[in-house]
Parts: sequence; C-alpha cells; structure tokens
Amino acid sequence: MAASKIPDWFSAELFEDVLKSSVEGYSKVRSFKAESGSAAGDNYATIMLRVNIEVELQDGTTKQVSYMVKLPHQNDVYKEMMKHTNIFEIERTMYNEVVPEMEAIYRAAGVEVTFGAKSYDLGAKSYDLRDAKSEYIALEDLCTKGFKNVNRLEGLDQAHTERVLRKLAQWHAVTAVRIDTKGQYPEIVLKGFFKEENKPMMNEMMNGMGQIFLKCCATYEGNEAYIEKIKALKPVVIDEMFRLGEVDPTDFNVLNHGDSWSNNIMFQYDDFGQIKEVYMVDYQVSKYGSVAQDLLYFLISSTKLEDKLSKFDYYIKVYHDNLVEHLKILKYSKPVPSLRDIHKTLFKYGLFAYSVATGVMAAVLVDPTENASFENFVGDSAEGVDFQMQMYNNARYRKHIQAILPWLLNRGALDIN
Repeated sequence: MAASKIPDWFSAELFEDVLKSSVEGYSKVRSFKAESGSAAGDNYATIMLRVNIEVELQDGTTKQVSYMVKLPHQNDVYKEMMKHTNIFEIERTMYNEVVPEMEAIYRAAGVEVTFGAKSYDLGAKSYDLRDAKSEYIALEDLCTKGFKNVNRLEGLDQAHTERVLRKLAQWHAVTAVRIDTKGQYPEIVLKGFFKEENKPMMNEMMNGMGQIFLKCCATYEGNEAYIEKIKALKPVVIDEMFRLGEVDPTDFNVLNHGDSWSNNIMFQYDDFGQIKEVYMVDYQVSKYGSVAQDLLYFLISSTKLEDKLSKFDYYIKVYHDNLVEHLKILKYSKPVPSLRDIHKTLFKYGLFAYSVATGVMAAVLVDPTENASFENFVGDSAEGVDFQMQMYNNARYRKHIQAILPWLLNRGALDIN
C-alpha cells in the first residue's frame, strides 16, 4: 500500500477502545500494520485498508486480530462530490442506526436476519476530530469468518444469485414495513447521488464517458439497430435518470441498498461448499424509491452472461416469492405488490438498466489493472480515457453489452418518454 494513502493520524492508538471491547483479556498492542484491503478494480468509491494487529492478552499470550477501515480519496473530483453527498456520513448512519433497527424488527418477529459486518467507532484521542471524525468507517474483517466475494469477472451463478435476491427481498421488506409503521428514514439516507447539486458534475462525467461509450458502441455487432437511440439519449440521460429518481408514491417503495454489485456482496460457505450466509457491504448510496433500482443494478451488473437475460424473469419471480414471504412475516399492512406489479416497475424504470450496463457493469467486467481508480473511472485525463476505452472495448464486456442492448431496445428501455 502506498504510504501516501495512509493518513498521519492513522495509528494503533485509535483502536484502543475497540480492542478493549472486542478482544477478551486484552492487554496491549504488540504490532500494528495497515495495508491495502482490496485489489485494483475491486473498490472505486473509497480507500480500503486492512488493519492487522497483534495484541498481547493479560495471560501473556498473543492473538492476531484484523479490521477493515474505509477512508476517503483526496483528489479534487472526490472532494467536490463529498461536499454534496458525504458518503461516510450516510454509511455511518446506515451502520449505527438503520441496519441495526432492520435486524431488530426481524428479531421482534422471531426471525434472525443479519445484513452485514459489525461497525466500530474508533477512539479520537490522537487526531483532530473536526477533520476526520466522519471520514472513516471501521468494520469487522469478514474474511476472518470465511466470507469472500465471487469472482466479479465470471459473475454469479444461479445458486449465488438466488441467495442474493433473498437477502435483497429481506432488506426491501423490512424497510417498507419500517416506513409503514414508524415513518420515513432520516433525510441523509434517502437520496444517494440523486441531488440537484450533483447534476452538473454527473453531466460532466457522463459527457466524457458517454462519448467514449458511443465510440465503442459503433463497433458493437448489430449496433445499427440501436445506435441512433443511444445518440439521442446521450445528452439527456442524466436528466432522465433524475426524473426517474423522483419517488412515485404509487410504486412499492423501499430503502434501496443502492450499490448492490458483486463486490459489495460476501458469501460464507459450509464444509461442503454450500452457501451458508450472504452479507451486503457498502451502504454509502442508499436511495429511497422503487425496488427496480436494486434489482436492475444487481441483475444487470453481476450475474453470469449465460443467465443474465435468459433467467431474468425467473430471477424476478425468485425475488418476488421472497419479498411476499418476508412482508407477511413482518405483517406489512399495505397491499403486497404482485409479481406483475414488479415486472411493470422494471419496464417503467428500464433506463436504470441502461445506466448500469454502461456504468457499473463496465467496471465489474474490466480486467484488474493498476489504472482502475476513481480518478480514471470518471476523469478525462489521457490515462482516464485509456481506462474507459479498456472498459467499453474489452472482449468480456462486449459479449455482455452486445446481448443487453438489443434486449433493452426490445423492452423500450432506450426510448425517451
């Protein structure tokens, strides 16, 4: 890990309180080491550190413990984005208030559901609170419990996809029930990036990426069927996305996870290799609104090519079955959406699928490279343009996008309403 990425204030002292509360018989820190917690291309939104600590216990023996810590990037684009959408503040609210309450609602109904890692507050003695208090997230290291990601380049098979859809349905059901019984969530977790102040920056980003996508699109097999529609979409896509981002009270609305791609989903397996548990991580861009957002985001970005479209309708039924089951468990008092309602919603918000296919799906499918960074994903430097060409033009992405664009065309998802 480049030493420059680790801030000066980041030291063993910060973990003193966490160690006292979570390590039985804790006496002192023997050694402290922070290193990169994710490979290139596996995490764009934050700097991820894995902290390895050797602690001495009161009986003189030692124990290895580890934690994950997320820190903000320090470049200008990121700082500009954080002004309007402080993803650390959002995620702390999710970890400290929203998710524990979701789990408590299930517990009260007699069902044990865990959504993700435990979070910790680091001690603040050794650095200036005003600057850094909300600019980190400290979490348990799920790898120590055997959790891992599925290879993002291969995508999730049916068994993994079904388990994720169950977890998403559990998440959606409990947020719908909470809003029905207790009222709306805190304002900070409702909008994600869908804030007017973010629009100019998003337009600028999309302008550059959209240009490169269009250039590559002209070389995709069969592009003549849809390229004119994509050209027409390019200048208005952010406006259209914001229009669809407005909450329609007649929809079945929930608090969406907002960033449900394969690297934000971790799996634990039993001794026979069967999936035992699924956790969601990264709660930075939660968004209140239609379930279409999470469903399209996940199914388009993260499933295997062979299943992505051929099993799409089946996967929506799997999700709906689980949603109905959990709304009933939690005694949801409003009408439960029918399977047909969910399908209608997916048509209505079809443009989300285009946005995912040309955005996060490209990042999911690009080969690991040192150029896979936040700056290059959104930037217009020579290195950024090269990386975006790599995203939209590699053979793996081309296979997916050449299947998806005709499918979106035939669903009317590329039409401007």
